[in-house]
Amino acid sequence: MARFKDYTPHGVVPATLLAFNEDLSIDEAETRRHLRHVAAVKGVSAITVNGHASEVHACTFDEQRRILAVSAAEIGDRVPLINGVYTDGSLEAARIARMAEQEGASALLVFPPNSMSMGGQLRPEMAEAHFKRVADATDLPIILFQYPAQTGLGYPFDTLMRLIEGIPTIRAIKDWCADPMLHEKHIRALQGLKRPVTVLTTHSAWLMGSLCMGANGLLSGAGSVIADLQVALFQAVQAKDLRRAQAINDRIFPLQQAFYAPPFLDMHNRMKECLVMLDRQKRAVVRPPLMKLSDTELKRLADALRHAALGPEGALPQAAE
Repeated sequence: MARFKDYTPHGVVPATLLAFNEDLSIDEAETRRHLRHVAAVKGVSAITVNGHASEVHACTFDEQRRILAVSAAEIGDRVPLINGVYTDGSLEAARIARMAEQEGASALLVFPPNSMSMGGQLRPEMAEAHFKRVADATDLPIILFQYPAQTGLGYPFDTLMRLIEGIPTIRAIKDWCADPMLHEKHIRALQGLKRPVTVLTTHSAWLMGSLCMGANGLLSGAGSVIADLQVALFQAVQAKDLRRAQAINDRIFPLQQAFYAPPFLDMHNRMKECLVMLDRQKRAVVRPPLMKLSDTELKRLADALRHAALGPEGALPQAAE
């Protein structure tokens, strides 16, 4: 059963990384250390596991179950856990959803099936059937992961509204539409509903701008490294303290530029390397097809950490109450 009943997704939700040994097996000890560090950040509202940041694409069902179980054992009594549902098939999505509830998740992050990438936007009933399978498998709150339209996996606005109307357990979206105009439309329309649906931005490359549009939270892999700064920025924007928000954003900016540079697929690889540089992890091993970064890129990451005033010697300043 879920550890946190009636959880409503909101606020700052880091997506944590997954530590591996040199033989590519999961390093549970280092994963637990990482979870403890992120969960200890004051102001974090929940933590996501089995998402992009934890290389869910390279993990088996049994490994995903173990990751969630380890996470629940380590921090499940401190913060709600959101479990990713990443699969191409609706039956498997329902299976993962049931497993997540059994292992103590408080919500689900449902990825769009890659099987819908070749024209799924033209068949909204496919998306409806997929989410209905998940919703029928568990009553856990659902966070719908909204992709950019150009990927072929983004739900058109009308489809998104149909999904929210037809599946009451959709309580939030993780918005990665990558279109500022559409993103603001999502914020105004979804959070203004009679049954409000939270927009958790994942536009981490332009986080301050996104939060200033009114998103009621964020869900980001960058929180594995800078959850403190994300909390501070979110609280400053909520308080309408522009000067403080700009000062915090000045520190986040060099890391945004480093994390989300081409190729975009290396973003979480870069975050792992930063954790090693900060003495928060022993290794930055990634599973293939991801590969070790070059020395040139490692130097660029070290420079970004220095410009962001981050170092292994101390924690980030806590956000204001």
